[in-house]
Amino acid sequence: MATIVSYTAHPRRLTQALLLVLAAAIGLGAYSLVALGRYEQLPEQLPAVAIGTGVLIVLLQAAVMWRAPYADPVILPIVVLLNLLGITVIESVHAANEIYGIRTSASADRQMLWAIIGVALCIGVLVLLRDHRPLRRYTWISAVVGAVLLLLPLAPVIGDSRNGSKIWINIAGYSFQPAELAKIAFAIFFAGYLVSRRDTLALAGPKVLGIQLPRWSDFGPILVAWGFAMAVLVLQTDLGTSLMFFGLFVAMLYVATDRLSWLVIGAVMFLPPAVFAATQMSHVQTRITCWLDPLSRENFSSCEQIGQGLFGLANGGLFGTGLGEGRPDVVPHAESDFVFTSFAEEMGMVGSFALLLLYLLLVQRALRAAVGISDGFGTLLAGGLGFVLALQVFVVVGGLTRVIPLTGLTLPFLAAGGSSLVCNWIIAGILVRLSDAARRPAARQVPGAAAPPARREAEASA
Repeated sequence: MATIVSYTAHPRRLTQALLLVLAAAIGLGAYSLVALGRYEQLPEQLPAVAIGTGVLIVLLQAAVMWRAPYADPVILPIVVLLNLLGITVIESVHAANEIYGIRTSASADRQMLWAIIGVALCIGVLVLLRDHRPLRRYTWISAVVGAVLLLLPLAPVIGDSRNGSKIWINIAGYSFQPAELAKIAFAIFFAGYLVSRRDTLALAGPKVLGIQLPRWSDFGPILVAWGFAMAVLVLQTDLGTSLMFFGLFVAMLYVATDRLSWLVIGAVMFLPPAVFAATQMSHVQTRITCWLDPLSRENFSSCEQIGQGLFGLANGGLFGTGLGEGRPDVVPHAESDFVFTSFAEEMGMVGSFALLLLYLLLVQRALRAAVGISDGFGTLLAGGLGFVLALQVFVVVGGLTRVIPLTGLTLPFLAAGGSSLVCNWIIAGILVRLSDAARRPAARQVPGAAAPPARREAEASA
């Protein structure tokens, strides 16, 4: 006879509460320093912002204690801090634009509203999604939903084209980027699809140039994903989104099979369409030119945005100009596409590295949850969501620092925009749920102890 005894585990909810308070204090302090730097006085709405932030972190803490008591205590504090820092930078950009007479639609107040919606949806995920495993039932539904969302900007009435890319929809005056929600749906689909076919995809095939390739019959899934990514590239002329989705699939494929050859295959397959975009699409050609030589006399007028962004990075130096002391108003879209340069100018290299470490820690916690989950679907889902956050940060920061050509992705939790912020809060809720499953104490059998009554009855009937 044996009984089930649970391991002793520490929920660490007090740690999370203290970290949430610390994140709120840092964020509100930064928000106050922007007003002191721009107007030499504390912001009038500081009490309201502080009370609202306090209410939201209390609700987050209560939801985690109620529904996910063993969740990772670091994920939500990082997300709260990133969100507050994003609001701070947007407020700095908005204030600078007002001082120098530049009209802008983005504001910290609007971003706060989106943050409230995002937190509400995050709490909704924690309350309604008691277990991540039922999501696997919706594998193919998620694929259809993701495809519809991704192709929605091509619709003739609601589709909206900006800066040469068709990645927006406009309904009743409100804009939304469906690809942000589609990445969640595709992560669920890829996780459900790959977990059921991981053994087949891991089988060895022919060996070419020293690389062990999979069987030719198993190329179907990656060809479909490649074709869909290329359709997005050609029809929506958006290299960043196509790279994100194809990279997400290849990375999850590697996690599922543990075969490096899939990464090599994915890189080789994405190279021809990237070359096609660089040679045949005018706005991609412009970005390639700005990547190679943005400060030359011939290119400066067409590359003014990235050139001014580089000047802002240089102006920040090692320790930055100080919050509310920079000139983000000279950089177009400084609160959205170039929000990292606005942050780096005022916080310097030290602050920029600290910001990147926050992202690195968030991705590490997602991968840690992926390693700790016992079921393959949860492992792939956590790994995929962690990778898509890491890829977005690399693509955005790499583009702004000229490591790679600039693309049209947003910096998670920092850039202005409701669609990005709300969907990333949903991802945060899913990661909290997955980390709770990974950290929840396992049960062990103690030989010789009496089994519970329900188990004795089951054993007797057997």
